[in-house]
Amino acid sequence: MKKIINTAVLAAIVTTTTALPTTAEARHRYYHAARCHRSDGTTGTLIGGAGGALAGAAIGGGGLAGPLIGGVGGALIGRHIDRKKVICR
Repeated sequence: MKKIINTAVLAAIVTTTTALPTTAEARHRYYHAARCHRSDGTTGTLIGGAGGALAGAAIGGGGLAGPLIGGVGGALIGRHIDRKKVICR
């Protein structure tokens, strides 16, 4: 039971720290010339982390390392993909 609680706390910390934008990212999110803005990547981080954790659990065989590594990797990849989107008006 203690392992499950530690895993949940660690996953929450990793997800929270990768999901929050820094001050520089918040400042440069909006482009002034064409009135465009970029996604902050939060949705991609959450969906990628959940998908990666599920995939890591399926591949890892029931240990702790599979879901943890899959969740972190999926969150980073999901955030990267989500931040590529630029929406112009």
